[in-house]
Amino acid sequence: MKRIQLGNTVFEGRNNVYVLDGETTALVDAGVAVPAVREELRAGLADHGLSFADVDEVFVTHWHHDHAGLAGEIQDESGAIVRVHEADAPLVGGEPSAVDAERELLRERLIEWNLPDETRDGLLSFLERHADLAGRPADVTPFTDGDAFELNGRTYEAVHLPGHAAGLCAFASDDEEAFVGDAILPKYTPNVGGADVRVDSPLETYADSLVRLADRGFDRAWPGHRDAIDDPAGRAATILEHHRDRTRNVAAVLSERGPCDAWTVSAHLFGELRGIHVLHGPGEAYAHLDHLRARGVVDRVERDGAVEYELVEPDPDVDALFPRTDR
Repeated sequence: MKRIQLGNTVFEGRNNVYVLDGETTALVDAGVAVPAVREELRAGLADHGLSFADVDEVFVTHWHHDHAGLAGEIQDESGAIVRVHEADAPLVGGEPSAVDAERELLRERLIEWNLPDETRDGLLSFLERHADLAGRPADVTPFTDGDAFELNGRTYEAVHLPGHAAGLCAFASDDEEAFVGDAILPKYTPNVGGADVRVDSPLETYADSLVRLADRGFDRAWPGHRDAIDDPAGRAATILEHHRDRTRNVAAVLSERGPCDAWTVSAHLFGELRGIHVLHGPGEAYAHLDHLRARGVVDRVERDGAVEYELVEPDPDVDALFPRTDR
């Protein structure tokens, strides 16, 4: 296995593309579709005696543009199979109905979270300006959880870990290592709530995925950004504890200020937000508020399309609201 690190103009940190070579040449993820990154990937492959035309398969961990963006171009040059979990396949494949539905749901969420009009319009303009990062749609081959792929004498199992994205999957090899995309990262905690508005109960979904990942007991995880994680179970447990702490902070905001919408809570959690974080901040607040609502800790009240949350359990047992790993 070889790693190629690519630049990233919008998101967090350099992207990793992993090259699995042998009789079959496969990539895990493909980088964002901008000219500079395209040339970086070409140069990185050339360092290993490869080109886009040599790629037989592309395994996409999830639909976000910094992971799937160049998959269609690689396929155009090589005829590669592009494999994506069935939940994300319509977006990577550029199906108009799926793309339109995601965009419309995003607009609805921004209204629900009560972003100011100017802020909401600015975010939508920002996203539209970066729409080309998605690259050319690929002719995708969907898979589902548990599917296995034989590649150069090894077996790779698809392990569905939704939360950050609906179709996020790890690819676990039979030597107990896994390519995990953005399921866990060595420094940042992957965004939930804003990163993929299609995910129902985003925080609960993600917490369950963290437990599943930890319980698999992988020896090493290769993430979508930054360096390898040598204790994936420990990192998953750390991220779960981070979300417990954030839930306590969200409850404290409601206790101090009374009923609040997601935008107001995000301002207290993160301060001023810019760029993609204008989406990720209130999305993260929403994920935690929704988690508290589902467990009877807060009430949800709708006013003129926006939603406020009111604390009804003044001293919640936050630990009891989350699953636990053995770490």
